[in-house]
Amino acid sequence: MVRQVLGRYPALLALLAQLGATALIGALVYLAAQFAVWRPSWLLAGMAQGLLAACLGRCFGLSRWWWWLNLAFVPALLALSGAPLPPWVFLAGFVLLLLLNWNSFGERVPLYLSGAKCRRQLAGLLTRQAPDFSFIDLGCGPAGTLLWLARQFPQAQFVGVETAPLTFAIAWLRSVPQSNCRIRYQSLWRTDLSAFAVVYCFLSPAPMAALWDKARGQMAGGSWLISNSFAVPGVPADQQIELHDWRQSRLLLWRMPG
Repeated sequence: MVRQVLGRYPALLALLAQLGATALIGALVYLAAQFAVWRPSWLLAGMAQGLLAACLGRCFGLSRWWWWLNLAFVPALLALSGAPLPPWVFLAGFVLLLLLNWNSFGERVPLYLSGAKCRRQLAGLLTRQAPDFSFIDLGCGPAGTLLWLARQFPQAQFVGVETAPLTFAIAWLRSVPQSNCRIRYQSLWRTDLSAFAVVYCFLSPAPMAALWDKARGQMAGGSWLISNSFAVPGVPADQQIELHDWRQSRLLLWRMPG
């Protein structure tokens, strides 16, 4: 039960990594103060804590982006602690990060942006569809890719679902002038995929197996599931397209059987 809870909420694992690293580095700093002449600065100790927390997070199975967050969290607090900033700035920064990345805490799906090369490849794939096709982006973020595609294919219908509150608000406001694009505040797990010819996602490795089961149960024969970068475990893609970007991304396509 404990392992399932921690696996479901990676923020708890990150917190454990932070606490474990803080306890160990704190003990080492205390021992250095008692038995050695050399005294590490607080910033140096914070950097060591960040590196240890990042490594512990990887040992706990957290995804790569958590490595950077664990690495930078305490050193950033220490570096900013001497700046003349009121306390509410730190609280506001935390709340802003939470509202933009709400999915990463509950569903292990951080905010990823698709990028220009991905948009162009998706547009090339969508030219093969009928003019009035339907497209959904599961976890659309601020809807940059979705709106760009909606403008390229004015006869088609585009839908984005998002549950990070601030990200959803940004996406919804941006979509208001675009008549063939709608944004829903809705979990991808509560979204019916049966009406869509193309389902696109840029999630993380964690939900891909469950998403495949959902897609197989709901999507019509001949429709396409497209994942940016993340594969379905044990299910080879019908087609792969390398994007040749700095992340070494790729599009993986599965055609639903009839």
